[in-house]
Amino acid sequence: MAYTPVQLKGSVRQALAERYPAVDGMLLRRLTEAGLNWLRANEDSINALNVFPVPDGDTGTNMTLTMQSAWDEVSATNERNLGKVAHAIAHGALMGARGNSGVILSQLWRGFARAIDDAPRVDAVMIVDALEEARETAYRGVVRPVEGTILTVSKDIAAAARDALDDGADSTLEILERVVAAADDSVRRTPDLLPILKEAGVVDAGGKGLFFLLEGMLRAAYRQPLDRPEVLIQPLSSLSLQEATELIEPGQDWEVVVDFQPASELDLQSFYGRLESMGTSIQVGEGEGLYRVHIHVPEHTEYDTIEYVKSLGTVTQVRLENLMAQMAERGPSGKPAPIELAKVKPDQVAAVVVSPGEGISRVFASLGASAIVKGGQSMNPSTQEILEAVEALPTDRIVILPNNKNVRLCAEQAAEIASKQAYVIPAQTVPQGIAAILALDPDSPLEANVASMNEAMRLIRTLELTIATRSVEIDGVEVREGQVIGLLDGKLVVAGEELTDTFTGLLSHAGIEKAELVTIYFGIDLTPQAAMAVADRVRDAYPELEVELVDGGQPHYQLIASLE
Repeated sequence: MAYTPVQLKGSVRQALAERYPAVDGMLLRRLTEAGLNWLRANEDSINALNVFPVPDGDTGTNMTLTMQSAWDEVSATNERNLGKVAHAIAHGALMGARGNSGVILSQLWRGFARAIDDAPRVDAVMIVDALEEARETAYRGVVRPVEGTILTVSKDIAAAARDALDDGADSTLEILERVVAAADDSVRRTPDLLPILKEAGVVDAGGKGLFFLLEGMLRAAYRQPLDRPEVLIQPLSSLSLQEATELIEPGQDWEVVVDFQPASELDLQSFYGRLESMGTSIQVGEGEGLYRVHIHVPEHTEYDTIEYVKSLGTVTQVRLENLMAQMAERGPSGKPAPIELAKVKPDQVAAVVVSPGEGISRVFASLGASAIVKGGQSMNPSTQEILEAVEALPTDRIVILPNNKNVRLCAEQAAEIASKQAYVIPAQTVPQGIAAILALDPDSPLEANVASMNEAMRLIRTLELTIATRSVEIDGVEVREGQVIGLLDGKLVVAGEELTDTFTGLLSHAGIEKAELVTIYFGIDLTPQAAMAVADRVRDAYPELEVELVDGGQPHYQLIASLE
């Protein structure tokens, strides 16, 4: 939806402007809370602005969590000194930063606070100076800045603020009005600067998040509502079946997942009421005419939900899981055995690893990881979580493996502020991280480890399979929502209707004829039997290739594989 500037009567407009001749700490605190609330209200729409049709759209979530951490730093204070409040916000954003967008947002706050220093309050001139320093700090924090992103939006709002000042603006409200309008214009232009956005038909998510943050501040000044729009159902792409199975109530023996296309518009209240009479842990997702129903039901009633849904439309996919059997596999406690991390001595090099799944965590631990931070697609860890893992180790020589392109900036930020020598090995995928940690020698110098791990990481190819969350054409590959899609080293190269065929097609794009080993990590949405069928197909197609199958436990990606 396009941004429409609020049209106020002259007297009302003048009265508001007179309230904002300058900003002190209390006002900045209120504006920060307003920006957070409006960002949270629009979190899902930001998440949906994902270039690739993969279920990892988390920019809105990352920016919201970053701002929540910033707000937590000042929520209980009555401090009126603007400089002190700004520095507290910047510190909170720094420690809570998640994902690349969250890190850049924290750098914007850092530059803003630096420009203000310890000023008790600032006027329009100082606000403009602070926005310019915020822009400079954000650009310096990225090794290779890319235009058409949140960085571009930060540049454009700083320029708009300066223009407003030159045009005679003398209140911070006037500056904020011009800044919000400029942010909207800048976001709309991002596809013209970044071709992949235009190809995917979206604007930059980080830039849009910055717009919502600023618009929330302006809405607060105008006394407009900031609450979350009513949402009856969550998007299909954000439906987490892993979360739904973490709590199994007594008597709920089966997990049923049904995808269907309704024959007519659903009466959602009646629909939910009927589902509640059948079971518990109900989740319903929607995506372009397709609904997904998730429910836990008692034994002998697992087919009732399917029959009910069939009466409403066309069933396209069904999945049944025996929850009690799953719990039995976990043992009497219902929990798997703890992961044994590598012990490290004070004079050794330790590895801190970010891992998206329990099985993958066990692999990293077996290869020498001394600390594991849970995170990956759609669950990026914060700077503070990585920093705490670094500081908790008994050695002052650390390597950090982010294993995800959207975690790298947080890892680098943690390394920068750590009290220890910490280097980030820029692994963007789990296979790259595993290849790197295989080269770890705890007794060798830190610099030697960094060099050898970087070299090992470059020798691996990464293959990933997931389900498309929307229809799009990227890099010449036409994708329909719900198809299986394959990525090779982060690039979309293949789409298909069936998992095994799509994976073998992905292998053919990867130059498998020259490979000796493929290691396949299957995720939580794939049964061991289905994973073994994939591995067997690969063995049949490439009898000279060694194939290893590992229960990775990662969400969203049915298969992650390394080729070497």
